[in-house]
Amino acid sequence: MSHETAAAAPRSRRRGADGWWPLVFLGPLLIGVAVFYFWPILATVINSFTVFGPFGGRTFNGLANFAQLLQDSFIPRAVLNTLIYTLIVLCGIPLAVCIASLLNQKGLRFARFYQVLFFLPAVSMPVAVSLVWRMIFNKEFGLVNWALSLVGIDGPYWVTAPWWSLLAVSIVGLWSSLPLAIIILGAGLRGIPAELYEAAQLDGAGTVRQFFSVTVPLLTPSIFFLSIITAINGFQLFDLLFAMMGQANPAMADTQSLVYLFYSEAFRQNNQGYASVIALLILAIIGAFTLLQFRLQRRWVHYE
Repeated sequence: MSHETAAAAPRSRRRGADGWWPLVFLGPLLIGVAVFYFWPILATVINSFTVFGPFGGRTFNGLANFAQLLQDSFIPRAVLNTLIYTLIVLCGIPLAVCIASLLNQKGLRFARFYQVLFFLPAVSMPVAVSLVWRMIFNKEFGLVNWALSLVGIDGPYWVTAPWWSLLAVSIVGLWSSLPLAIIILGAGLRGIPAELYEAAQLDGAGTVRQFFSVTVPLLTPSIFFLSIITAINGFQLFDLLFAMMGQANPAMADTQSLVYLFYSEAFRQNNQGYASVIALLILAIIGAFTLLQFRLQRRWVHYE
């Protein structure tokens, strides 16, 4: 064996040995993703073609669950409620942009205190927050109706009337989404070079013009990221709705989201096969909405 061949063999063996190390480090992550993400999706697809018995066991029923989905009168209202809630919560992103810009103004006194104040909802228990807001929206002694009574308006039954209950839950969802949005947008604002504002000021741009011509365009990557995660969280509405309204609420049938409908079918009616079809519908809607956002971001997101 020549000297070159003898030297190449150890190098080849070393490269072959090094090729296993990425799998060693990625293995636990890949196993976790397969067990906790891919397998549940596959199991849901399998369950969607079955019907579960009252005492366990399941039998194949073909496309009967999908046919039931098309005939279910609760599905259109649940889809509409989920879309309305998601769109209202998405409206919190422009509000978060304004708040984050104000909190990151140079020379602002007590800036850290304001940042902590706006971040408090993120570290509060969701159920506790829901119960507090439920009292705020109370018809008889809630703060909202009390404030409306000062101007001669008789406030509605916020959490027990159709549409009003959805609006109340959406307002709380918007309020709860602000802390994370403000933190992410604040990080994006600190990454904008100060020289751009100085150049805009030299060109005669005022504060408002700088905000719309410099701040907003350079924040579009952060805004796009927030729109993705906010929309996904909106389509997964459940705990806030469940805690604020309760299962015995007369308005729940007209206010329920798709995830609540899935919960009702799977755990209250024990109709797990049909619940799996609803879960696949939620997955399809989230996937389609996310794909649409990625397509549209080419027109308004500035990466440079």
